[in-house]
Amino acid sequence: MRKFVLIVVFGLAVGALFGQLMKSLPGYWLIRVGDTSFQTSFWFGLILLLAAFLVLHFVLRLLMRLRRPVSRLKVWNSRTRNRNAMRRTVRGLVALAEGRWKRAEKSLTKAADDSSTPLVNYLSAALAAHYQGRYEQADSLLKRAHFSTEGAETAVGLVQAQLMLDRQQFEEALATLTRLEKQLPEHPQVLKLLKQAYLSVNDWEGLRRLMPRLARQQLVSDDERRELEQRAYRELILQAARPPGDLERVRNLWADMPDHLRNEVELVALYTEALVRGKEEGLAERLLRQTLKERWDNRLVLRYGLLNVDAGRQLAYAEKWLQERPNDPDLLLTLGRLSLRNAYWGKAQEYFEASQRQRPSGVVCAELARLFANLGEHNKSQLYYRQSVELLDKSLPALPQPSDHNP
Repeated sequence: MRKFVLIVVFGLAVGALFGQLMKSLPGYWLIRVGDTSFQTSFWFGLILLLAAFLVLHFVLRLLMRLRRPVSRLKVWNSRTRNRNAMRRTVRGLVALAEGRWKRAEKSLTKAADDSSTPLVNYLSAALAAHYQGRYEQADSLLKRAHFSTEGAETAVGLVQAQLMLDRQQFEEALATLTRLEKQLPEHPQVLKLLKQAYLSVNDWEGLRRLMPRLARQQLVSDDERRELEQRAYRELILQAARPPGDLERVRNLWADMPDHLRNEVELVALYTEALVRGKEEGLAERLLRQTLKERWDNRLVLRYGLLNVDAGRQLAYAEKWLQERPNDPDLLLTLGRLSLRNAYWGKAQEYFEASQRQRPSGVVCAELARLFANLGEHNKSQLYYRQSVELLDKSLPALPQPSDHNP
């Protein structure tokens, strides 16, 4: 109310001032065109001139608007279509999340051309088509996605590779991912999909080279990294050691191997066998001896007893181990074999019998049977042969056997 009063007072003051100016500053306007003239007071003419200016301004604005009615209609129509496309896109994404593939593909494809994010529409529609088993349609939608948005190559390539892996098109997926890797060597999703592709095609060399980058970006846990690295090196060593064998390649793999894998029993055993086949039993003996110092394993102990190096030195090392592990049956078996290689028949018999007492074994019985047979003690030899057969028979699976009642 107070503002209204102030406005009224201000208006009256301005009006009074304007009236006073009209009295104190008299004048007139005279306009003559040919024989026709027009005359009015100065102030009234000023008001007419202001009114004419306002009318002309309004008319010009109206004409400007009337010049672009089609473009304004197009803008309105485009906005309407974009809003409708956004609603269809949302419905399509919801259907995709709910597993309603057909509905999702239809909504997303229909809205793509009018959507402000056509790449999202086409990629999502491609997923929906793929899940329906419509692979050709999915590939077609991926092509449309590629051309819909500038710079979409990476996104389209990743989705395409993922779909190929899902279809078990492993070679094609690997080719796509290899191309992406050249462009984006540290892209996390590219590296994760590459890991999956390498495993699918048994590309162990590729996986071996990939592991440091996966670990650097923390894309694999420590346990998974160790497992994958061990698997990759195991397969690569097996491949290189196949006849005729590439010992140099095996050595290079061992040299490149992370330190934490060099005590893995399986890898040590594989490397040992490769060295033996390559006539490098001296290196194999040192490898086994050093590994057994850090990590005792019965498989490596047994393999140590089968090496053909310096039997006397091997026996001396093994007897030192026996001081720490006097009741180890596998070590006792190894000592018996090393004693045989040193022609210590009595000592071999003692070690074999000590191993048999610790853990009855068909293998130890066979060793004793063979030893007694060559010593001419055939009764003992036959006894141990029978025990060997009985022990081995117990380890066999229970299967039907012929008998007198079932000829």
